[in-house]
Amino acid sequence: MALKSHKEFICVIVGASHAGVNLAFALRREGWEGQIILFDADPELPYHRPPLSKTYLTDLEGLSATPLKSAESYERDAIQLNLGIRVASIDSNEKKVFLDDGSVHAYDKLVLATGARPIIPSIPGLGTTKAVFPLRTAADVEGIRKSLGDEPKKDIVIIGGGYIGLEIAASLKKLGANVTVLEREERILARVTAPEMSDFFNRLHTQNGVKVLTGKNVTSVATENEKHTVVCSDGSTYSAHIIVIGVGIHVNTELAAKAGITIENGIKVDSTARTSDENIYAIGDCTFHYNPHYDKYVRLESVQNAVDQAKVAASAICGKDCTYDTIPWFWSDQYDVKLQIVGLSVGYDNIIIRKEQKDQPCFSIWYFKGDRLLSVDAINNAKAYVFGTKFIKNNESVDKSKLADGTAEFKPANLIVE
Repeated sequence: MALKSHKEFICVIVGASHAGVNLAFALRREGWEGQIILFDADPELPYHRPPLSKTYLTDLEGLSATPLKSAESYERDAIQLNLGIRVASIDSNEKKVFLDDGSVHAYDKLVLATGARPIIPSIPGLGTTKAVFPLRTAADVEGIRKSLGDEPKKDIVIIGGGYIGLEIAASLKKLGANVTVLEREERILARVTAPEMSDFFNRLHTQNGVKVLTGKNVTSVATENEKHTVVCSDGSTYSAHIIVIGVGIHVNTELAAKAGITIENGIKVDSTARTSDENIYAIGDCTFHYNPHYDKYVRLESVQNAVDQAKVAASAICGKDCTYDTIPWFWSDQYDVKLQIVGLSVGYDNIIIRKEQKDQPCFSIWYFKGDRLLSVDAINNAKAYVFGTKFIKNNESVDKSKLADGTAEFKPANLIVE
């Protein structure tokens, strides 16, 4: 049997968010000459997701989500974009994908960028309520905006006090809504940041008129005449026209699992984003990948991870030598506050808080394990974010006493221990 030419190879990509779209275009840049076929269940032209909880949500004039690439870009790079189509199953032995419309597509390389879906908790009464929304897609935002209608000053309850819940709270408050955040833990952001940062964001939202209530475990929702009553285990109740859910995500691993691919807190991949099947790769939120800097496997929900893994996978698929070795970073915009995060704080045992001498809030929290710097949270402080990135990447030893002194000149030469 004659060997295929490079132009006859087919790469199928499942998922057209940041990871899948960036991979498709990166493949062309790396020299992939064959077909690139991209499937996504969302009917919208692939779009940026971080603005969904911010600018897209706050524009009641119907602002469209910002496309990742123009429709013409896909045509120019000969990327076959198939929207509103769901991949139902994978036959890894025959190297075929089966679509929910019954059609079948062969592949030589398959990339799973299946992402995640929001958790909708099993709360009695929640499923019968029409005005309940997660916030993961443009359709979710459209639903919230339509429910607000011409009366943005409605009562809104947000279940979940993580970053997404707080961003939504800030955006809806900006529109004039009466917003209450209910968090099950004893503090907001309990799983991702130090108590001092939780306290800062609690004060920030309270000062902006949002009710932030912790230790609130929602047990049921009652509905009467399009008004909802959210009931908590302590007996407290909260009235809402709209309920927004922000309690976390389920990773979309079902396709991979049914195809016999190794699953461990996500789709497990190696340093090139390849799964346990040599012809199948996975990238983005759905992956459980090894981070050499922290010497452990992690699963990250971030645009940065999606884009960087896409580049590595594209290079590997094209036969080039590469490995994923990136320091994770994240951000969150709430009111006039920008939070920038670099690194992973899991496992920290001590922190240093540095406050800058400025009128607006400007400080940073530095997370250490012993004397090793793990992560930095920077509030309105790009300099701390940049320095933290450099120190973490280079495994620099930081002088904690100088770091804590907000009156000392803030520059790397003063902070690094020789």
